[in-house]
Amino acid sequence: MTAPLREQIGIGGRELISIVGAGGKSTILFSLGRELADAGCRVILTTTTKMARDQVTEPSCWSVDPVAVEQSLVAGSPLFVALGAVPGKVTGPTPEGVDRLFAETSADHVVVEADGARSMSVKAPATHEPVIPATSTLVIVVAAIDAVGCPIGEVAHRPDRVAALAEVSEDDALTVPALASVLLHPEGGLKGIPESARIAVVVTRVTADTEQPAADLTGLLLAHSRIARAITLPVASR
Repeated sequence: MTAPLREQIGIGGRELISIVGAGGKSTILFSLGRELADAGCRVILTTTTKMARDQVTEPSCWSVDPVAVEQSLVAGSPLFVALGAVPGKVTGPTPEGVDRLFAETSADHVVVEADGARSMSVKAPATHEPVIPATSTLVIVVAAIDAVGCPIGEVAHRPDRVAALAEVSEDDALTVPALASVLLHPEGGLKGIPESARIAVVVTRVTADTEQPAADLTGLLLAHSRIARAITLPVASR
């Protein structure tokens, strides 16, 4: 039996968890929220960027004031905290607002989507990205293995940046070593992560045909001193 995602990632007793990268961040956000709530925890879910409105299926609090959030927060049910809405999307608090929710509410866990990728499989951040709260205790970096073997220009958000970090062309097929180099680059997957935060990498969309390259990738990632965990998730978890 596969261990729950929260155990695979190594979530502790109280965490501010930021999720960055591409290839399944929202799925991981809501999966973790439900797992942690089912375990009896008080859980806040939110975003420091924008999220599709139809993705938000949990009870919502349309205020980032810690007092208002505390009044809506109950054990056993994730609470999505939103600040406002734009066409088709919801917006959340600033990173500082998330830090405040973590400090001033009784939430056991605050889980935040802190990056955008426009549904692509991999990405490298722009200068203003990612948007990680400073008091994050755990940062989850996400990438989808289905990008391997495909031209970078077809599978990457900000392909010019991905290609530059991998030192290849946007027309080149993405290799496992190239993907590892992007994920481990201080201006790539590791950009903006607080020094005090643990880092876990989640490789998503793994199938029987991609188990070996996914295993090769996690092996390369775990050789890096900053990576505490590197796990794979099957395509069904998308």
